[in-house]
Amino acid sequence: MISILKSALSIICLSALTVAVNAQDFPNKSIKIVVGQGAGGGIDTLARIISQKMSVDMGQAVVIENKTGAGGIIATEYVAKAPADGYTLLMGPIGNMVFTPILNKQLRYSTTKDFAPISTVATFPLIAVVTPSSNIKSIAELVAFMKANPNKSNYGGSGPAFQFASELFRIKTNTSGEFIQYKSTSETITALISGDLLTSMVDSGPAIASINSGAIRALAVSSPTRMAALPNVPTMAELGLPDVEFRFWAALFAPAGTPPNVVKILENEINRVLKMPDVINLMANNQVTASPSTSDELSKLVASDLQRWGQVAEKSKINGAQP
Repeated sequence: MISILKSALSIICLSALTVAVNAQDFPNKSIKIVVGQGAGGGIDTLARIISQKMSVDMGQAVVIENKTGAGGIIATEYVAKAPADGYTLLMGPIGNMVFTPILNKQLRYSTTKDFAPISTVATFPLIAVVTPSSNIKSIAELVAFMKANPNKSNYGGSGPAFQFASELFRIKTNTSGEFIQYKSTSETITALISGDLLTSMVDSGPAIASINSGAIRALAVSSPTRMAALPNVPTMAELGLPDVEFRFWAALFAPAGTPPNVVKILENEINRVLKMPDVINLMANNQVTASPSTSDELSKLVASDLQRWGQVAEKSKINGAQP
């Protein structure tokens, strides 16, 4: 029995030593960042911006692998089950890491148990917009219209992230209406332009051109400060709605169990990249803000958002599950 225990202890010590050694010379091969969205999309673009810079500094190729399907669930689950060695990472948007777990209790991954947070990569606000045909020109006018005309107050968006944001606005303004699901922000904007949809919370990237052309009207942004691209559009807090202040995010995660010193190496590298002037400018051109953080800060952000948006789902009775 003593011999068996000694052998087991030797194996455990050897395994720990192997992990430590591997961590010390990390990275010694290529790193893969898995993206659950299609090539050319916003999340994919963010991953490619940072991967190019990481490759130069770390001396190893950092490649992007797009694993699309099931609203990003396939990619997220794949990384959750990958070896915890720092060589397979996930570019995880808030949708897959917060909204999907809230809506789908049958997931085979847990955001808090199956991932090691590394750093946030980018944040972006949503913009409250209306169809110009409504003649609504302020948040106060929108709220008054929705209270007086609940049967005409439809609001919509593409995917659960936009529904959660819309429901938060509805809860905090004590308004009611019908949520309409669209396949994309572009489709949502088309519905606004045609007058089929009254209002929406949209992401800035696809919406800026339509706002600047006057095709849709922007009333407020959800960020703590005004957007550089829309300096004349006030924040929700400025309009007396601080509880509707939020920013969505995309962040880098490793599988749970990844050695802490490997996580730290990756955290430091991501933070270095995100502070580069050209990276900041590239992200700004894509209407997002480069947002470095520590692993601990990202962990707290995820926990806070799971609680906050979970309460929104409960109060608004959002019950649609991800595919």
